[in-house]
Amino acid sequence: MSMDPDPARIPDLEPGGGVAPGSTPPETPQTSGLSAPEPRTRNHFPPTGIAVIAVVALLVIVFVIVAVSVLA
Repeated sequence: MSMDPDPARIPDLEPGGGVAPGSTPPETPQTSGLSAPEPRTRNHFPPTGIAVIAVVALLVIVFVIVAVSVLA
């Protein structure tokens, strides 16, 4: 079964397959949903993300300590 409409039964369709000016072209039926089930995602934060946050926090703390010691 073809999802495209039959050109012989479509009003206002010109010989080349186009539509006349001012006419609306026919819609093709759409399918919805996924073609395959999606894999379950993990519900925890990855260890690399925790490590990056720890490194950034450590750099901020070191920067604040150096900035305070320079200004004092």
